[in-house]
Amino acid sequence: MMNEIPLPATLRRELHLAEGDVLLVDKPAGWTSFDVVNKIRRLFHVPKVGHAGTLDPLATGLLIVCTGKMTKEISGYMAEEKEYEAAMMLGACTASFDAETPVEQQKPTDGIHEADVRRVLAEYVGIQQQLPPMWSAAKVKGRRLYEYAQRGKTIDRPLRDVTVKEITPLEIAVPEVKIRVVCSKGTYIRTLVHDIGQTLGCGAYVTSLRRTRIGKYLVADAACMDDLIRFAREAVAQPV
Repeated sequence: MMNEIPLPATLRRELHLAEGDVLLVDKPAGWTSFDVVNKIRRLFHVPKVGHAGTLDPLATGLLIVCTGKMTKEISGYMAEEKEYEAAMMLGACTASFDAETPVEQQKPTDGIHEADVRRVLAEYVGIQQQLPPMWSAAKVKGRRLYEYAQRGKTIDRPLRDVTVKEITPLEIAVPEVKIRVVCSKGTYIRTLVHDIGQTLGCGAYVTSLRRTRIGKYLVADAACMDDLIRFAREAVAQPV
């Protein structure tokens, strides 16, 4: 098989998707995590496929996809520590806590300085409780929360205990702030950003989000969807 573009290590090895395997995928923006799973199921004709941790449609980055017997290991991968890079906009809120829904509740940020941002970021390191966003895939009463949100409904949902191990400011140019976050399973970066905005008194929402690590697995070692599609087509085209 001739490859014009070198494939990442995750695709250079022999795959055993039907029996059970693990793929590292760099999810593109605009795809849901379920879109990625369904595409891999169709590309490789594998009936049993799942992923270890949902990424929002607008988010990019590392998605661990398990097939066959390896789907039994999904909970273990989900429990691993996560790392994200996020950009946030201060001075406004959205219903989804990201750019998926319109901007609302705009407030001035003139009085907010870099020192204020650094102080508040530090306050959010540690064990804390989060309320899952209504625009999320979390389930309550058998339905995804976003299904209620799409119908204009807000329902009660339980708080989650999460741990934010590190928040590193990458760039602070108010109203725009970029951060790196290391956190536990179940942490919503959108909620973290929203809460930071509330503490600053001006509101905030996520403008971009990328998952760069799950445990020991790095997005740098992941295959993009174009690579996967090309790999599957070339594999099918090879003579038997």
